Amino acid sequence: MPDLTTDVRYVKGIGEQRAKALQKLRIRTLRDLISYFPRAYDDRRTYKKIKDLEEGETACVEAMAAAAPTLSRVRRGLELVKLRAVDETGTLDVTFFNQVYMKDNLKAGETYTFFGRAEAAGRRRSMTNPLVEREGSRVMTGRIMPVYPLTAGISQLTLVKAVEQGLAACRDLLPDPLPDQVRRDHQLCHIGYAYDQIHFPASEEELAIARRRLVFEELFLLAIGLKRLRRRREALQCAPWERLGLEDFYGALPFALTGAQRRAIGEIVSDLSAGRPMNRLVQGDVGSGKTMVAAAAMVCAARSGRQAALMAPTEILAEQHHRGLAPLLEGLGISCALLTGGMPARARRAVLAGLESGETQVVIGTHALISAGVAYRRLGLVVTDEQHRFGVGQRAALSAKGEQPHLLVMSATPIPRTLALIIYGDLDVSVIDELPPGRQKIDTFAVTGAYRQRLYRFLAKEIAAGRQAYIICSMVEENDAVPDDRKAVTEYADVLQRQVFPDLQVACVHGRMKPREKDAVMAAFAAGEVHILVSTTVVEVGVDVPNATVMVVEDADRFGLSQLHQLRGRVGRGRHKSYCVLISDNRNEETRERLRAMTRTGDGFKIAEEDLRLRGPGDFFGQRQHGLPALKVADLSCDVALLREAQAAAEALLARDPELAGCPLTARRVEELFTAGGDALN
Repeated sequence: MPDLTTDVRYVKGIGEQRAKALQKLRIRTLRDLISYFPRAYDDRRTYKKIKDLEEGETACVEAMAAAAPTLSRVRRGLELVKLRAVDETGTLDVTFFNQVYMKDNLKAGETYTFFGRAEAAGRRRSMTNPLVEREGSRVMTGRIMPVYPLTAGISQLTLVKAVEQGLAACRDLLPDPLPDQVRRDHQLCHIGYAYDQIHFPASEEELAIARRRLVFEELFLLAIGLKRLRRRREALQCAPWERLGLEDFYGALPFALTGAQRRAIGEIVSDLSAGRPMNRLVQGDVGSGKTMVAAAAMVCAARSGRQAALMAPTEILAEQHHRGLAPLLEGLGISCALLTGGMPARARRAVLAGLESGETQVVIGTHALISAGVAYRRLGLVVTDEQHRFGVGQRAALSAKGEQPHLLVMSATPIPRTLALIIYGDLDVSVIDELPPGRQKIDTFAVTGAYRQRLYRFLAKEIAAGRQAYIICSMVEENDAVPDDRKAVTEYADVLQRQVFPDLQVACVHGRMKPREKDAVMAAFAAGEVHILVSTTVVEVGVDVPNATVMVVEDADRFGLSQLHQLRGRVGRGRHKSYCVLISDNRNEETRERLRAMTRTGDGFKIAEEDLRLRGPGDFFGQRQHGLPALKVADLSCDVALLREAQAAAEALLARDPELAGCPLTARRVEELFTAGGDALN
């Protein structure tokens, strides 16, 4: 008798090879399989007669094969199978590209269901590569079908059949983590029904019921976990810091801090003197001056006889922070060192000795800060840059090198404040909501591909004036497979280099490159040796290149507004006028409006609010939220009302039963969620 922990290879039709492929999707057990939710749905319930098919319409047609299909080889690598199908209203011409097996699968005189996109030319109707089933089969047609993210070696049909068998085997074994009282109070369906309908909904209404239940469950468990983490943290104690005056720090700065920066520093100073470990998120727009806020905290650490460590996601970013902060700190009599994996052995040994003796008061580095050979004399403050690049495990490893050190997390990802206070339930939040005076306004334009040649001429003009440019490619998914960003970026960079800018230096970076290679290209760009950098969103968080004045984003409609805002923030960092050009040929009016919103404001928080307003319910499953256990169903951009409801239910349950003694299934699922998502949780 199978149970939820049964290996997926024992599901009929899977076997060893497919089980290996499924591991790439993190599907190893029956539980993983039935918890692998669809990313979208295909409504295949509409049946049409051939003559009623409209151009571009996707529908099912029941028609008889009028004759045996024919096979023709057009050229090497292109084989066509053609079939003429008929019903009482007309003829449907069906073409299959490179599916030779269809010639033997389809028999003259037999009736089939064809599901696909119709093309119409006068009275003729046709379909290319439709899905085909025998009349009456209704396995993949005549119903709402799930669409799953795939990987090589796994087809939609394979997953659909496997999930159906998985549900049949263990739907009744699913433990329900929602206490009965909570489920009844919030009018939520049973867990077995929710799993059935989220995979194979009988109607839109049933799908909505199932999704509401699963979103509530996920957010309820998240809220409980965050509240317990906060409670655990608040029970910890440490010696209050003293000597927290910062007058000489303010006096050493060549500029005045904004009111928002001073407010954030005040909140940090209050935390440091409170007698319990700080766990604070400083959230500020690109260029709002978060680094200076972190510098003030590091000065407090040094003055209180502690050491501070700032961990950045890349060597090049760590070096940038060190170049900016070391002169300021050393001018105040605070020793500051850089520690990265690529340092020469002798320099590394010197830094390690300084940290162990306490002579080095501030260290800036990468993951090298948490490596085994690094020991601190008295680590009191841990600062991490860009919270979504560091998992809780990495921060915990750094914190473990001190005794209850204070934690400061910096993020440039704008989230509306109301939402941030809910999402970051375990962190106190400081918001820097004003930019330093003199920060550049970046002129932003939303255009179609028809402007590309004009854009290339503009790029040539900017580069001739001594400037540099970024071009961002989106990752294109083919056949629902995991996208390979390497191909899109390298091909585009190659075309630009050979055909458009043969006299300039074009380089590219993508996610498949080794960190060293990526850093080398970024360093060359920062040094001005590369004129145009073609990249995926790996530059979203990156090195300052004050000389870069143009940011071009291809297929801008594929990105969220907040992500576009992050990308735009890569330019406008120097004294030169800067520009952002968003290219999209998507004609959807809502999409055009989203991109126009980018041209109207440069305020990241307003953009985040606009993103929430415009996205509405969004796709079934939104982007993964940074800094949280990976959410499978909930989309924090559109499930805000349900999030508040789940949070209220979590508070009520914890007030009645703080240790969850009466809800062991709830307690276990919270532990599982936070253990599995540990590397994503702040």
